[in-house]
Amino acid sequence: MTDPSQEAPPAIDSRLLPILRQALDVVRMILFKELRDYFSATRPDRANEAGRLAAGVLNDLFGVANPNEAYIAFMDANREEIDTALADFPSRFERFLIPLTDALRMQFLCDSCEGLDDSTDFLVRAKERGVLLAERDLPLPHHFLELVRRLGAAYGLVSPPSESARA
Repeated sequence: MTDPSQEAPPAIDSRLLPILRQALDVVRMILFKELRDYFSATRPDRANEAGRLAAGVLNDLFGVANPNEAYIAFMDANREEIDTALADFPSRFERFLIPLTDALRMQFLCDSCEGLDDSTDFLVRAKERGVLLAERDLPLPHHFLELVRRLGAAYGLVSPPSESARA
């Protein structure tokens, strides 16, 4: 098993980066919907906060830091619930581990190609939490986009490719 932070990112054509970023957003939207529905169902008394809890889990998974003071206070006040959802993620959302693994790695790849700060910490945390499938190969951009296209079509977020486009 290799350390996910040690994977050398391949070079990506800069014209492909915005497309990959959009695909990452599709994965995040799907995970947000699933997490929000989970929080609404398991905590009906806090249904009005389900979206914020889901965003907290996603931001933690993808290493996003929101500097807004109200957000930070919400995260601090709900840290235990968010940590529980993160710990339960591998078993509760097992069907999303492959797209999540590929999305996390693709985010790292995009960040590296764009010269953004070192973003290996979120990969290491994801591996420790059991949400990063370390044995899974780094996806090629084409394969990642195809996975997201199928997943997005299943959720009605993207149109499936036409028959002529597949030929």
